[in-house]
Amino acid sequence: MSIRVLMFGWEFPPHIAGGLGTASYGLTKGLAKHGVKVMFVMPKAGGDEDQSVVKIINASDVEMMSEYSTLDEYWQNVNFMEIGSNLVPYLDPETFERTVTETIKTGEHSEHIVFRNKFQFSGKYGSNLMEEVARYAMVAGTIAAQQDFDIIHAHDWLTYSAGIVAKKVSGKPLVIHVHATEFDRSGENVNPQVFDIEKRGMEAADRVITVSNLIRNIVINRYGINPDKVVTVHNAVDFQTREDIEVDRGVKEKVVTFLGRITFQKGPEYFIEAANKVLKRYPNVRFVMAGSGDLFNRSVRRVAQLKIATKFHFTGFLRGDDVQKMFSYSDVYVMPSVSEPFGISPLEAMRAGVPTIISKQSGVAEVLKHSIKVDYWDVDALADAIYGLLTYPALGKMAGKEGLDEVNQLKWENAALKVENVYKDVLGM
Repeated sequence: MSIRVLMFGWEFPPHIAGGLGTASYGLTKGLAKHGVKVMFVMPKAGGDEDQSVVKIINASDVEMMSEYSTLDEYWQNVNFMEIGSNLVPYLDPETFERTVTETIKTGEHSEHIVFRNKFQFSGKYGSNLMEEVARYAMVAGTIAAQQDFDIIHAHDWLTYSAGIVAKKVSGKPLVIHVHATEFDRSGENVNPQVFDIEKRGMEAADRVITVSNLIRNIVINRYGINPDKVVTVHNAVDFQTREDIEVDRGVKEKVVTFLGRITFQKGPEYFIEAANKVLKRYPNVRFVMAGSGDLFNRSVRRVAQLKIATKFHFTGFLRGDDVQKMFSYSDVYVMPSVSEPFGISPLEAMRAGVPTIISKQSGVAEVLKHSIKVDYWDVDALADAIYGLLTYPALGKMAGKEGLDEVNQLKWENAALKVENVYKDVLGM
């Protein structure tokens, strides 16, 4: 008997703003290979989603049954408020900054269109996000009453409320998937509303899946969740096989790359200080910082202050093929994140055969053996690691080769098998 899953997500390729949609897609494809049937509910479907392995339910098409909106006093307590722009789910490097800027630029209006009792979701991360999150949960009650399934799976805080309502309506068990917590997104300045939704979701869930042990510890210690119900399933990465990109670098020096949001969380200042130390010992190198973010101007000023601007380049935000090109230009890739729930970009670098240095404070450090790991704050260790990879070509070559073999093992199919085992455990199969 195959397990039928009612899965709630906020985005699904091709219309994605970040890593959450990519992870949802990878996981559903992996589950399909194990015979698990997934109905994937999203606020607003574009109609061009790949439905070969998953059935997409567009919440904007669902007529709400009004009696479900009074499910629980919980709904009377939902305050629709304007929310801060930092409430964005698990995003890949860079996108956060862009999403927020675009929202401010376009000044998203919070008008909503209601047809009878259908609600047209924008499916974006605009100023009326909290209202959409609450209405999505109400629609979830209707969907749960209409569909046949064995278990509910909700991704990220935006859909936890939907999962809770679906569980109440159907009596079926709930698994929630924590891709990042409010502590990862906002440091210590947590948004109390989001924290509250996350905590309710974790408490109501029969199992909590976290993308790393780093996040698992936060769930247990910061949210007070029983360790017995929190399971780590590391993310994976699916790569399209691509031709090796032939590139003419135009520079003879070695290239060391940082690719990510230029924000506190990603540790750009440690990269700059390490670059300064390396250049004193090994001048035949250029450092590249690819990305944009709130520390961009400060970073440019610091590079000028250190007088290394001729050897240090800022590219701004890169997307798609430009990211692949940047990897093919690079001799070393560095991810000195202060806090990183998982971190896909080192895997992409390794896939391109580039030796990587990552912070011990990242979830991905738990699964990579052939990446050099340093504490994000230890600028000397970071500089030594960069220097070592630049001056000993054999070391870089081996790290690149072993890393490529290793990253090819991190398949969504394997992650999905672990998720299926979580389902079976909850269902007592």
